[in-house]
Amino acid sequence: MRGLNVFVQDLKKMLQNRTSLITMVVVACLPVLYSGVMIKGSWDPYGQLDQLPVAIVNLDTGAEFAGSELHIGKDVVEELKTNGSFKWSFVSEEQAQEGITGNEYYMTVTIPADFSQKATTLMDDQPEQAEITYEPNWNYNYVGGQIGSNAVKEIKSSISAQITESYARSLFDHIKEISAGLGQAGSGAEQLNNGADKLESGARMLKTNIGKLAEGTQQVENGVKPLEQGAEKLHSGAASLFAGAGNLTDGLKQLSSAEGQLEAGAESANAGAGQLTGGLQTSTAGSKALVTGLEASVEGAVRLVSGLNASATSSSKVADGAKQVAEGLEQLAGANAQLAQNPLIQQLLEASRKVAEGSQALSAVQAQLLTGSESLAAGQQQLLAGGRKLAQGQQELLHGAEQLAAGNSRLAGGVKQFGSRLDLAAAGSKELAAGAGRLSTGITELRHGLAQLSGGAAKLASGSQQLSSGAGQLQSGAGQLAGGLDELAGKLNDAQGQTSSVKNNDVTVSMFADPVKLTENTDRKVEVYGLGIAPYFLSMALFVGGLVLTVVIPARTSTVTGSQPFGRFLSRTLTFMMMSVAQSLIAALILLYGIGINVQSVPLFLLFTFFTSLTFLMIIQTIVTWLDMPGRFVVIILLILQLTSSAGTFPRELLPEWMQRLNPYLPMTHSIRGLKAVISSGDYSLMWHQAGILLCYAAGFVLLTLLYFLRQNGNPIEKGKGAGAEF
Repeated sequence: MRGLNVFVQDLKKMLQNRTSLITMVVVACLPVLYSGVMIKGSWDPYGQLDQLPVAIVNLDTGAEFAGSELHIGKDVVEELKTNGSFKWSFVSEEQAQEGITGNEYYMTVTIPADFSQKATTLMDDQPEQAEITYEPNWNYNYVGGQIGSNAVKEIKSSISAQITESYARSLFDHIKEISAGLGQAGSGAEQLNNGADKLESGARMLKTNIGKLAEGTQQVENGVKPLEQGAEKLHSGAASLFAGAGNLTDGLKQLSSAEGQLEAGAESANAGAGQLTGGLQTSTAGSKALVTGLEASVEGAVRLVSGLNASATSSSKVADGAKQVAEGLEQLAGANAQLAQNPLIQQLLEASRKVAEGSQALSAVQAQLLTGSESLAAGQQQLLAGGRKLAQGQQELLHGAEQLAAGNSRLAGGVKQFGSRLDLAAAGSKELAAGAGRLSTGITELRHGLAQLSGGAAKLASGSQQLSSGAGQLQSGAGQLAGGLDELAGKLNDAQGQTSSVKNNDVTVSMFADPVKLTENTDRKVEVYGLGIAPYFLSMALFVGGLVLTVVIPARTSTVTGSQPFGRFLSRTLTFMMMSVAQSLIAALILLYGIGINVQSVPLFLLFTFFTSLTFLMIIQTIVTWLDMPGRFVVIILLILQLTSSAGTFPRELLPEWMQRLNPYLPMTHSIRGLKAVISSGDYSLMWHQAGILLCYAAGFVLLTLLYFLRQNGNPIEKGKGAGAEF
């Protein structure tokens, strides 16, 4: 009770002293003056940006883009004239420089002369970035320069959207042109696909016919080999015929000589009848041999005629076949220009022509040989008939020697006739020998021609096989080409359909130019800057008010003479508590109803403001009680540390590292957090948590103050000692 009595007496004396009462009222109102003025002065600076002068200099001369004039600088100026976010001044470059030098403008924005021209270089090989030059007047006002820098970003976004819109319109126009081109390309691809189908069908037919050609050439090659063998045999027979014809000629020469002797003998037959019998015997044997030789000669001539007939027939067929092969190759080469340029086909065509020409020449020669052999056969038949008659006559002479004399004259005539026949036989044998020589020469040429024909047929067969393989590859490639063209036509038509569906209207262009829309979630939004900074200013004002209060009210002494230390402790502590109620209540009410701060809960705002003021006063009381005047200097240092480290303006993460470490231990850190919760967010659990921390600070420092007074037990401080002893 004695402690409370000291408090009551000190309070009465304070109320009775008008000066002290006025001083206490002023000190109680100091926080509201401090915080109210600062909050009101910073209430809504961003809402007054239309009063912030900014100079705009447009030097843009424009440019041509997509067939139309582009004046971005002029468009920006026209848009800014309708935009009241700043106090725009559209001036020349010289006026802007003079204005910012004279601190008339917080910033100048210059659009250079080549701005529109550079903006049109996006599709060039080396595009140039359009530039806007801005110059904030940092020297005049840093915050004004910072605000101006943010404003330039908005201008840049607006200009970028305009440029993008221009490019978007041009792009959409080109897309329409591309769509039409894709449609034409799709139609062309369909036509190419139809042509590829026909090409595949033709390649299939070509492959089939070339396969037949390959089979035919293989048959020709196989047929030429027996023909070569037959020609070899024919050459051998012709050689034998030539040799036999030579022998026949020699024999006929001998026979002709014998016939002369016979004629001489016939003339002297009358003189040598005895010699006639021996001569007839010899003549009979010779005639028999002659008949035998003539029969063999006739048989050989018949076989020669038959062989020449067969050879002529074969040669005619060979000539016709070679001619058909040559004509077929010429038609094939004429139908395919690429095939006509093939060296192998050209060689084959030349060889087939030579074979046809050689075959025709051989056929002609064989026809001549056939005619000669037929004549030879007829002469030999006559010679045979004569030989037989000769034999018969000799036989009659042999048996009718007695009639020799009577028929001697007839013998002479028969001998003469026989001599003439021998001349004919000799001439025929010469022709036979000459024909046999020509036959041998023709057959030799036939062999060479057949050899060339065989080689050409082999090459033709090989080339036909290669041509058949190439035709198969052509057919396969044509099929793949047709499939690819069909897919290409489908893709082109799909692309044409998709590109034609692109909308080239203002809504689409605007969406293309500005595709992202920012939507702000206002659940945690603080409407004005003053509400955001109020916790910081109010905490600072309450701390300053507490510091000033220790100058007016002494922390150690009492107006009651002989008061005990506990009584002085109780009196000073209750006085500071009473002043904390007054300061917090006045400040809170003025902010609520004078300035118009909207809080989440008025009672909790009043209560937390009191907790803040109480904590600050208990801390200040302890420091000043223990240290007196130096303690106030310590309190000022503590205030400075709290103002810089409590994250009232800048986020904690932006502070120096040592301030971040100090931040959790400063009372003002928790007062600002709690006031933000009760003013803005409505997070009452956070508010109560911060209030608990502040009250722990207050309780701890109250105990420290009590400890100081308990140490003064038995040493009362007389009235008049200490600062503010009159109170």
